[in-house]
Amino acid sequence: MTVETPHYQFAERVQQVPQSFIREILKVTSKPNIVSFAGGLPNPSLFPVQELENCAAKVFQKRGAQVLQYSETEGYYPLREYIAARYHQKFGLNISVDQILITSGSQQALDLLGKVFLDAGDKVLLERPTYLGALQSLSLFQAQFEEVTLHNDGVDPDEFEEKMFNCNPKLFYCIPNFQNPTGLHYSEEKRRMVAEISSRYPAMIIEDDPYGDISFSDKKALPIYAHLPEKTILLGSFSKTVAPGLRVGWMVAHRDIIRKATIMKQASDLHSNNLSQHILFEFLSTYDLDQQVFKIVKQYKYQRDVMLSCIEEYFPENVQYNRPEGGMFTWLSLPSTTHARDFLAKAIEQNVIFVPGDSFYASSPDPQTLRLNFSNVSDTAMREALRKLGTILEYTNW
Repeated sequence: MTVETPHYQFAERVQQVPQSFIREILKVTSKPNIVSFAGGLPNPSLFPVQELENCAAKVFQKRGAQVLQYSETEGYYPLREYIAARYHQKFGLNISVDQILITSGSQQALDLLGKVFLDAGDKVLLERPTYLGALQSLSLFQAQFEEVTLHNDGVDPDEFEEKMFNCNPKLFYCIPNFQNPTGLHYSEEKRRMVAEISSRYPAMIIEDDPYGDISFSDKKALPIYAHLPEKTILLGSFSKTVAPGLRVGWMVAHRDIIRKATIMKQASDLHSNNLSQHILFEFLSTYDLDQQVFKIVKQYKYQRDVMLSCIEEYFPENVQYNRPEGGMFTWLSLPSTTHARDFLAKAIEQNVIFVPGDSFYASSPDPQTLRLNFSNVSDTAMREALRKLGTILEYTNW
């Protein structure tokens, strides 16, 4: 007997959301001996497991059933106080607690901001290339995407002004610190430029900053928010500095925006995980976050150096790559005759995976680009896997 496939009347918005190529390719990691440069995964050896276990026990000893109860949508007040104090300590920013909303990772913040700001057909300006998760999230609101070229020190200023003037976007989404996927970092001059140009146009800036703490140098650039606080929404996360499984992120914005986002969050999940927030705050109160970050930076810088030295040694000279000064990724451009997806197919045969760069473009993707993650592969596995990739590039007749 033939069973007919049921016809489901899905909403139009569902049809427009792109599937995450990264999530699909990560299924390949179930193969034995696979080496993955694909995911943006922090290194689990750096998770403060024992410390968080101790903090969880203390939380239950101190507060008992209270931490298992419903809580306020805005988030645990002492945790928001900590975030505000840290911005003041690092950048001299005066942010009040009622300007902070705790979210389920910064990914939820994107969803909430889409609900707050976007109607179908509204324009959103993105870096080219950009974070795939932002493309997925904002596609849900049937936005029209425009792109601005990303240079080594930030977006192209003339093109940025032209897009703001001609396209009239509702939002400009950017990752100024060690961008995903490219690892590029905005200069102080480009940050001021983005703020100065944006001040003349209606668009709000979404400044996503999950990687800012993972800097391999002592130079700390001010967030764009510092130059234009009334029109910038600053996103942050503990996923890269403590543990992603806690799912604790936040947004900083004008109080009016926080009020609207809070209403959207109430309709979405009532509040972020209360237990995670209490455990995290106990950790931040008991231990030194800067020491935790120092360990991460030291390890990731070493892994970046291993990756770049292997690329230099094993890859053909006509492969271009950048030298990220922080974060978790480097970005490569292959020769014009080589498509990254064809390269990936041959890499999988050698039990190595990465993400082709075309996944990170809103339109007219560059098929010669690819992203490599260096944070979650051991140096031994990395050297061997990159040697295999270099051999494929050197000896394959494309």
